[in-house]
Amino acid sequence: MAVAEAQLYAKVANKHRGRSTSALLEPLLAKGFPAHIAQKALVATGQKTIEDAVKWLHSHCNDPSLEDPIPQEYALYLCPTGRLHSRLQDFWKESKCQCGKNRAHEVFPHVTLCDFFPCEDQKVELLYDILKRVGDSFSQSFPPSISLTLHASPSYLGFFIDDSQANILKEFAVAFSSEASALADCHVKPSLKQFHLTLAHKFYPNHQKTLEQLAKCINPREPCQWVAALYSRDMRFVHYQRLRALFQYKPQNIDELMINAGDLIYVDPTQQSEVSEGWVVGTSHRTGCRGFLPENYTERAHESDTWVRHREYVFDTASRSLTKTEKEPNVKVNGEAHSLSVSRSVTNVLPLQNAALRRGVLVMCHGERVDQVFGKSWLQQCLTADGKYYRADLNFPSSLPRQKDSMKQFECDPPLSCCGIFQSRLIGEALLDQEVTVTCVYSSPALCCVQTAQHLLQGLKLIQKVRIRVEPGLFEWTKWEPSRTIPTFMTVAELVEASYNIDTSYRANFPLSSLVPSESYEDYVSRSSAVIKQITSACPGKGKGVILIVGHGSSLASLTRALAGLPGRDSADFAQTVRKIPSLGMCFCEEQKEDNKWQMVNPPVKTLTHGASAAFNWRNAILED
Repeated sequence: MAVAEAQLYAKVANKHRGRSTSALLEPLLAKGFPAHIAQKALVATGQKTIEDAVKWLHSHCNDPSLEDPIPQEYALYLCPTGRLHSRLQDFWKESKCQCGKNRAHEVFPHVTLCDFFPCEDQKVELLYDILKRVGDSFSQSFPPSISLTLHASPSYLGFFIDDSQANILKEFAVAFSSEASALADCHVKPSLKQFHLTLAHKFYPNHQKTLEQLAKCINPREPCQWVAALYSRDMRFVHYQRLRALFQYKPQNIDELMINAGDLIYVDPTQQSEVSEGWVVGTSHRTGCRGFLPENYTERAHESDTWVRHREYVFDTASRSLTKTEKEPNVKVNGEAHSLSVSRSVTNVLPLQNAALRRGVLVMCHGERVDQVFGKSWLQQCLTADGKYYRADLNFPSSLPRQKDSMKQFECDPPLSCCGIFQSRLIGEALLDQEVTVTCVYSSPALCCVQTAQHLLQGLKLIQKVRIRVEPGLFEWTKWEPSRTIPTFMTVAELVEASYNIDTSYRANFPLSSLVPSESYEDYVSRSSAVIKQITSACPGKGKGVILIVGHGSSLASLTRALAGLPGRDSADFAQTVRKIPSLGMCFCEEQKEDNKWQMVNPPVKTLTHGASAAFNWRNAILED
């Protein structure tokens, strides 16, 4: 055992272990997990859910350090959200692109209130209580806005906070550290130096001018809501590098490490000298196991990628400027805001940057379908003489899901192309980058819509948390169906068998039998109006989160206009509008709780634009004159 680790063990071995009162602990104890192991799992997952803790325990069943008593380290940061946060993230990406990575890229934008300190697992809940209590006591005195002044030097670039406002933040940090030290038996040091938000640190001097020019594009007066957030990290790996696995690797020898794509690996640079070229030895963040792995299967990750976000306190300064009678403490639990109100004067003019501020509805057209690329006879191009599917072009899907009836049904219910799958996942990743909190997902029964919803959830990393509700009432205007009949869609059972993440308990507002071929335009508008009202009523969401609806081009016009209380267009204008809507086109409606209405605002992510790529035959193009 290393000397440093031995000192850590000695420091914590004789500490008294008190019993946690966590409501999440008892179910884990009932499953047979020892109390100290269960507490360790809860802390390692931010005390979110029992399922997360159980999953962590199963992943760490072979972790040699599972019984180790070393606690986590915690830090309290003040983090911007909303539009300012988005501008800072833009700077992070652009500065990395133009000048390469610097020390600031290791962590997200923040102001340090209290630097890292250890806290025993059974006392972490005390930190949560302290954060809420101290936050409540400062909720009225917290600055309505924070003045940021750009400061530059040859090795540092960042925003300094005005002294008068910084003094209030320091008082908040001192109050938290004092209570944490006294009640949770932690040695917490509040930050008392010049309060700042770092943009770049330890960069090459020749990059200073470029970084300054990029920083001047940030408007520090952008609307912002500040959040005091509690983070934790594994103190054993503080000085280690972080790698992210790009591919799965299955061990060939007993001393090699099993990794999945996306796994994070801790690597000690001082232990690599004896390792064979092209290999590294590291410890998996997901499993706690240690072993050798091929270095070219990985890329560098950020230090904060392995941190865990616990609780946060939202300083609701925007609503304070409107009224002082409706103020309630605003604490986020595991990223979910409670009793959060926002100034209408701000949110009415901003695109959604933090989906926890207001409830929203995001209506999206499906991704690119195979028939949009290869025509209505696409299936004939992909069938062998004996009726088996094969991939005639790389933009065809590698396989088709199973149907109990004929494969011919896909002609009227075509799947996504491979580009459509990529588009959908890309949009999902963009929504994740913008911190959009999707709470419910609805899809038209059309296969392309279900597939789009599936890949959006994969991009959002919600595939195991949010299930797709298949709603036939979201199907497009049936008059536009070429066959003049309702397509034979895949059943819920068939979709589940094909591994689509379907909510089997959902009961549709409009059963398939209610869809009428060649319905009138008035009937379609009426159906759309009814289904969007039923969906928003069924997903109240406690004033937060986004309802994601994946439909057709017609859905963007028919659903959002009905939700916003706008009159429907006449059928000719409607058709012209729908023709202009591309794959993954989207509209966003935001709830205005003050007057119980919905308003259309900018979507949370940019549009996806790309050019066409025609089929290429090298023989005809190159050889023939």
